[in-house]
Amino acid sequence: MRAALQMPTFHGLGVPDEDRFDHVALTAQSAERAGFDTVFVMDHLYQLTFLGGAAQPMLEGYSLLSALAGRTERVNLGTLVTGVTYRNPAHLGKIVTTLDVVSRGRAICGIGAAWYEEEHRAFGWDFPPLATRFEMLDEAITILRGMFDGGPVDFDGRHFRTEGLVNVPAPLRRPPVLVGGSGERRTIPLAAARADAVNFNCTVDEVPRKMEVLHRSLEAVGRDRDDINVTLLVSMVTAESSTEVNELLRRMVSGRGMDPAMLDDPGFRSGLTARMIVGTWEEVAERVGSLVSGPSAIDGCSFMLPAHVADATGPEAVVEALRRAGVVDR
Repeated sequence: MRAALQMPTFHGLGVPDEDRFDHVALTAQSAERAGFDTVFVMDHLYQLTFLGGAAQPMLEGYSLLSALAGRTERVNLGTLVTGVTYRNPAHLGKIVTTLDVVSRGRAICGIGAAWYEEEHRAFGWDFPPLATRFEMLDEAITILRGMFDGGPVDFDGRHFRTEGLVNVPAPLRRPPVLVGGSGERRTIPLAAARADAVNFNCTVDEVPRKMEVLHRSLEAVGRDRDDINVTLLVSMVTAESSTEVNELLRRMVSGRGMDPAMLDDPGFRSGLTARMIVGTWEEVAERVGSLVSGPSAIDGCSFMLPAHVADATGPEAVVEALRRAGVVDR
């Protein structure tokens, strides 16, 4: 992956429920036309608390991805990311394999240790301690890899068990296993040892530190940097001029129920944009370019476009900055 589109919300689209999926599909098609190589959706049944919580609409991730497979032709499709507690990993492996077959070889298997306790309580899922969830994640990856290789998978772990598990039909392309997160004690070492890809969820300024940890972790298990694709989850607000950028940023803040005048406070603005890349096409291209070059280089970014949620052609509106950064071809 070089440039992925992450669609984390399904509200504020300006359309009724019956048109909600069509709007999402048009956005995915726009991303494909713009040169994005991957489209991600969240795997949640409740919207995140800081994005409005359970009162906001949320679509089930894998049903949505299978529908998007029929509306797109080239982009990879996956969740960013599935919580290991949500599905038995053998069932998840079958779901991802089916997505791969339906999409003709475009599935990505995103998975993580899960964190949204309120959602777990609402849907009746167990929410074990963090250490247990990481044990589950490690076991799940073993089962998933075995299934994607066709099986049979015989596994007797502490949390999961399979016996003579086969996976027919096999995926058309072995789905890459992507681990989401940026924890330095557990997540990054696990990704370095077991995953094909890792997507960091941290501030832009933290990336060099996370890459140091990843390099050490890869060395410890005898893997090379080329063995894993590394991306950063980041929001982007960009336009041709500074005036347009500021208008988009103020519109985004207003849409979240805040006073746009708060952006005039440097402290508020820096806190809001710590996990964002904001600027003109030239400024964004320079910032993204610095992330994908040098000794701490990542391979690309998973971009959220919070100022364009109601614009189904939003990906095409920002692609000039990504073209200049060299992460999409247009």
